Amino acid sequence: MVRNPLTPAQIAAGRRLGEALRSARGRRALDEVAASAGMSPETLRKIESGRLPSPAFGSIVLLCRTLDLDVEQLAEVWLRDSMTALAG
Repeated sequence: MVRNPLTPAQIAAGRRLGEALRSARGRRALDEVAASAGMSPETLRKIESGRLPSPAFGSIVLLCRTLDLDVEQLAEVWLRDSMTALAG
């Protein structure tokens, strides 16, 4: 299976997602949060930096639980400008 390249809107959404997660992590150690969410620190680093703009849904759910975030609110962050681009 060949995956289509991400669009600029999807890349921007991934960056917003990463920023929101990094902000929610606050002063907590990246290694601690990654371990609590069952992922490697490198995976979390990639998500937070936007280098992994479309992480697995399960990873996002576990991060939301770890960081006490609502999945729906995080989805709104990801969708914020994407919906405008789709409508335009």
